[in-house]
Amino acid sequence: MSRRVVVTGLGAVTPIGNTVDETWASVRAGKCGVAPITLFDATNFAVKIAAEVKDFDVTKWVDRKEARKMARFTQFVAAAAAQAIADAGYTKETISSEKAGILIGNGIGGFEILEAGMKKYFEAGNARIPPLTIPMMIANEGAGNVSMMYGIQGPSWTLATACASGTDALGAALDLVRSGRVDVCVSGGTEAAITGFGIGSFTILQTLATSFNDRPEKASRPFDRDREGFIMGEGSGVLILEELEHALARGARIYAEFAGYGASSDAYHITSPNPDGSGGALAITRALEDAGVRPEDVQYYNAHGTSTPVNDPAETLMIKRAFGDHAKKMKISSTKSMTGHCVGAAGAIEAIISIKAINDGFYPPTINLENQDYEHGCDLDYVPNVGVEGKIDCVASGSLGFGGHNGVVVMKRFVK
Repeated sequence: MSRRVVVTGLGAVTPIGNTVDETWASVRAGKCGVAPITLFDATNFAVKIAAEVKDFDVTKWVDRKEARKMARFTQFVAAAAAQAIADAGYTKETISSEKAGILIGNGIGGFEILEAGMKKYFEAGNARIPPLTIPMMIANEGAGNVSMMYGIQGPSWTLATACASGTDALGAALDLVRSGRVDVCVSGGTEAAITGFGIGSFTILQTLATSFNDRPEKASRPFDRDREGFIMGEGSGVLILEELEHALARGARIYAEFAGYGASSDAYHITSPNPDGSGGALAITRALEDAGVRPEDVQYYNAHGTSTPVNDPAETLMIKRAFGDHAKKMKISSTKSMTGHCVGAAGAIEAIISIKAINDGFYPPTINLENQDYEHGCDLDYVPNVGVEGKIDCVASGSLGFGGHNGVVVMKRFVK
């Protein structure tokens, strides 16, 4: 029998709050984090809006000297990890162990560092490339820096499955704790790709919304008839996953039981999900089986819900295939309508929101759902515009990544 795993700590830096409490308050209020871009001059860009992290001061959590050696995505995860570790009742001295691990999802790495290094290279030659370009840019440095900050000596891994990275990292961390290789795992996702090159590249790919620059708060509109693309977000979410008996022995507060994980690959297209929903449905089914729950046990599903013309109908079909008749009875929402799409951090942030939904008895809304797209099959209960109070015992949260990566996690109200 595999070991039970629980969540004992949460930390978040998001476009709608620099802590879990701030983020959750914004979710409850239906607050949108999309606004004009400030991180670079977007005057000549077709896309002038994004969901940026606002008023972020990394030195609240990280030594100023060390923070200067970190890319923005690393600063985000360092701050979120510091919050989660403290929230779990750990200190550097108590979490420092060979039986503690770290597993972080990231899609892109230090985009702004790469841009700056390339600019120096093309302007002045290779001798002018900043010396810390590589250690600040590469995707594993988020996990690496957190492991060094806290003396975490177990596995220190980075998982990259594009937009599914955060969810898949949590699933892999679940397996690490279950296996007994570690008792505690610091896990989640991080991303910071709101740069000229990042926004420009996704715009050329025709995945971003371009018609809402004058009304950014309306731009992310999953399952709505007038959606046209996703909004780039950034941030980090970190959870402390812990073996149950280990958590009980130290008197830890338990937010939820991390019950199951499922993954699959569409094997279909480099950017688009399989329109028949079969790949994502397989990931859901595997997650439910792993958690030992029936489809009808799930009351809330936090959807990938990117607000793109292709994703939302395909994901709706995926949910119908996996949940059957229950799909029309449960509540579903896309909190990307508020946070934008935080890519490698998305799944972790959404897992935190899902856990808070259990704890608070509140179904998060899908804001900007003004004209539900029934024409293209988006006919489920997406909790339009205003959240709903209600007891929640079991949630699932899914992520779909470029390349056909599908990941789903299941969390339950903890019952000893």
